[in-house]
Amino acid sequence: MRFNFSSRKMLLLYEEEKGAKKFDEGVIDAFFEVMAVIRDAPDERTLYDLKSLHFEKLKGKRSHERSLRLNKQWRLIVEIRKDDEGAFLLVKDIEDYH
Repeated sequence: MRFNFSSRKMLLLYEEEKGAKKFDEGVIDAFFEVMAVIRDAPDERTLYDLKSLHFEKLKGKRSHERSLRLNKQWRLIVEIRKDDEGAFLLVKDIEDYH
């Protein structure tokens, strides 16, 4: 599935691992594993089918966003967007859910 980043911070984390020291090594490893799954997925239905990712819609004011589990504490926040080429994921942030 196509993806893009909402911030330069997330782009640099993905391309150069810049800012990775802010997180535990396991969180960064999980981030890259989840990004590989996203890259290889044909569409968002595949992400829903992979139960271990806990791909789910957020509630309330953030109902336009979704999260993917990196571990029990950390989530990758994304948004499904569409353009002329179809749907893609906008990767927004890594957040602590505890």
